[in-house]
Amino acid sequence: MLINTQQAKKSEPASECLGQSVGGWSTKIHALVDTLGNPLRLILSVGQRADITQAEPLLADYQTKAVLADRGYDADSLITYLQASGTEVVIPAKKNRLEPRSIDENLYKDRNKVERYFNKLKQYRRVATRYEKTATSFAGFVYLASAMILML
Repeated sequence: MLINTQQAKKSEPASECLGQSVGGWSTKIHALVDTLGNPLRLILSVGQRADITQAEPLLADYQTKAVLADRGYDADSLITYLQASGTEVVIPAKKNRLEPRSIDENLYKDRNKVERYFNKLKQYRRVATRYEKTATSFAGFVYLASAMILML
């Protein structure tokens, strides 16, 4: 279980992975899924933290042939990290990138598997609304819901 509090003091909401985002106080769930959409690794962080900040910890110690992600993960540091390990990068270039990258469009269509995983995960009301006060308890229910998804 990985809970990223980024050196927050115990009395701060960030120590429980609570952060202010557009929709209010929330916790962000970052997930790595396999080719079938089954969860491999989950990380919790505060709601306002960008997704790309958790990309390298999610991918650490996994040997993959390709990484599929949305435009939010288009950063030179991540792309260099992936290419150094011989991984194919299937991340569309941001609109403001000076030199757009070409990607395998057919392979990119499989990115919806992670979206489907999150849709299934949010069907569990306790995960969608976060009733738990502590990040550890919330992570436990996220793992429990993920196990239920795997059994279906």
